[in-house]
Amino acid sequence: MSGDKLVRDNLPEIYKDKTYHVANDSEYHRELIKKLQEEVDEFKESEEVEELADILEVVYAIANFKEVSAEELNKIREKKAEQKGRFEKKIIYES
Repeated sequence: MSGDKLVRDNLPEIYKDKTYHVANDSEYHRELIKKLQEEVDEFKESEEVEELADILEVVYAIANFKEVSAEELNKIREKKAEQKGRFEKKIIYES
């Protein structure tokens, strides 16, 4: 359904009057990508640190879905940082 959205695991226990279902892998993947965009949009609007934590939670869930641990994901991030750098020097590419 168009109003369906992925929610955190404990919400069915908190909001018992709502209807929920467990997604299949295809729906779960699609909903994770939607949730990532939702959380990014919320951060862009509020710039609250809590929204960054929500983004990370979704990123870790996507990695887990792709059978990549948080540790492995961090190693990949570190390797890219070593090879290409970080985003600390505030360099802007002019096109």
